[in-house]
Amino acid sequence: MPKPTKGPRLGGGPAHERLMLANLAAALFTHKRITTTETKAKRLRPLAERLVTFGKRGDLHARRRVLGVIGDKTVVHELFTVIAPQVADREGGYTRITKIGNRKGDNAPMAVIELVLEPVTPKKRAAKPAAAEAPVVEEAPAEVVEEAPAEVVEETEVEATEAAETEAAAEEATADEAAKA
Repeated sequence: MPKPTKGPRLGGGPAHERLMLANLAAALFTHKRITTTETKAKRLRPLAERLVTFGKRGDLHARRRVLGVIGDKTVVHELFTVIAPQVADREGGYTRITKIGNRKGDNAPMAVIELVLEPVTPKKRAAKPAAAEAPVVEEAPAEVVEEAPAEVVEETEVEATEAAETEAAAEEATADEAAKA
């Protein structure tokens, strides 16, 4: 949920701001790209991204939540049927804000906010530096020898050493008892 803003609202009270942002979101979903002031674009981004997330959920409750913000059923239908499938594999970042300079009349900083509908290309993970430096050499398959596997040989060696240790401990115990007596 977007953090509530402090200070003056966009053009009036909180109700006016809420309606203005809802209309901007409807225009964004209809046209996929709108030109507005930087401040309005920055305030629209969290609302639009949350609505797209609802659109990705796609259930009836999400549709009713979006209809509570945007009253136009055709815009909501487009969000759920057209936009949401296009951003289904994207994990956030559904909008892009590009600054385009100042407006001629009042010199207000302008920006273009648009939906990011390009398919996501997964980034290739960089290999570890140690692995990247070492040359990769393919080994020929080793010949199969009809001997006991190395694990079995190691286990028998471990068992033999453990048996020797227990015998030595038993001898020390008997020697200690004999010394006490």
